[in-house]
Amino acid sequence: MVDLNILQKTLGIKFRDISLLEKSLVHRSYLNENQGVESDSNERLEYLGDAVLGFIVAEKLYRDFPDYDEGRMTRLRSVLVRRETLARISRSINLGEYLFLGKGEDTSGGRNKSANLACALEAVIGAVYLDQGMVKTRKMVIKLLAEEWQKAIKKPAAIDYKSRLQELIQSREQRIPSYQVTGASGPDHIKTFSVEVRLGNQVLGSGSGKSKKEAETEAARQALEKIS
Repeated sequence: MVDLNILQKTLGIKFRDISLLEKSLVHRSYLNENQGVESDSNERLEYLGDAVLGFIVAEKLYRDFPDYDEGRMTRLRSVLVRRETLARISRSINLGEYLFLGKGEDTSGGRNKSANLACALEAVIGAVYLDQGMVKTRKMVIKLLAEEWQKAIKKPAAIDYKSRLQELIQSREQRIPSYQVTGASGPDHIKTFSVEVRLGNQVLGSGSGKSKKEAETEAARQALEKIS
């Protein structure tokens, strides 16, 4: 059994109900191999933590940068709450060491998988919120994000919206989105293209641009905003 006191010290949080922290670290694979364990996986806490994290980041961006428009804040939020960012933070606090994993998941490198680490961090945030409330959760999140925050503000990363949308859709639906040109206007040297990104018959987003690639990127960005 791992020592959760060390993790609590790292987070700066002393849980009233330690079972919430324990639950936030339980991967589904652990339950599949330990049928007698009376616990849920961390997926519900992950769902809650994702929402809490998004709110804290959005609120801080709103308060810290009154001159930023919605689009700029949205792009920065996307950088700060994406899987890669959360996984780096998780590695910095050795969160993988505390995960309850099935043997198969563990031996396949599950403690260092970005998906597991990002989900666990969101679940921990959800657990802290339920146990401590928003004020302490906000303080913890801002502390954990401090280094990534400075990197994002100083040099915002270019976002590959198409790759991110495909990754998200594949993880949820086991399918990939497709792009369809719906129109083109203007003379050849200054054409404007319109594109829709679809999942089957469902339109996820639409965009326009001076090239098909630019229009597809904008359609993917809009789709991600709707899904988020």
